[in-house]
Amino acid sequence: MQLLPDLYVVGGSLIGLTGSQVKGPFDDCNVYALDIGSEIILIDTGNGDSWPTIQEHMQQWGLDTRKISTALITHPHYDHAQGAHLLQEAGITLVAHTYTADAMEKGDERCCGYLYHRVFTPVSVDQVRKDDEQFTVGALTVQSIHLPGHTLGCTGFLISWRGKKVLFSGDVIGTLGYGHFGWNGSIDFTKQVYIKSLLKLSTIDFDVMLPGHGLGSFTNPRERVEESLNEALMTWR
Repeated sequence: MQLLPDLYVVGGSLIGLTGSQVKGPFDDCNVYALDIGSEIILIDTGNGDSWPTIQEHMQQWGLDTRKISTALITHPHYDHAQGAHLLQEAGITLVAHTYTADAMEKGDERCCGYLYHRVFTPVSVDQVRKDDEQFTVGALTVQSIHLPGHTLGCTGFLISWRGKKVLFSGDVIGTLGYGHFGWNGSIDFTKQVYIKSLLKLSTIDFDVMLPGHGLGSFTNPRERVEESLNEALMTWR
């Protein structure tokens, strides 16, 4: 589905594109595809099983899957990163924060394969990013924003696109129709660190927030951040 010019959501169980709606919203994450002309960038990879369907969606919407060059990974959970090894086998460059990269390389409990009764496939990330680092993919400038709490390596990716500042927020803000936070069962989930990340995110200017699950926010997205921050301050201290 096209969200903005040349920006699509091509996977996600909560929105009915991939995965199982019966198993629930965590079965597969939102996968976004950004066509910057000479190449296509994906945000997150999905659960692996959905990779063929993601490619089918892209082809149906006129996107050339041969142009996929890079996948930006928001965090190492199975539903977001299990497909990474398949993308790498196809020659796609994997980019992630150093903590996410470490978890993915080890394929350990931080990847939450146990939640799906599956084993995460270890993979070495090609480009490891540090906290709040600016980098380029082709002609596109990307700002990584380290937002730990849901996991230690949670990272948002901020871009300027067609006159709008777009944030790919991963699971920092709850978007499942209930609650304001990402899943709290991860072994590296930390409430006080999460509060600091919400405080940080509340000071950042952006026009559109595209989350790891569910529908995006195209009007006043910071209201959702501030609601999450308010609830965290009231309940986690």
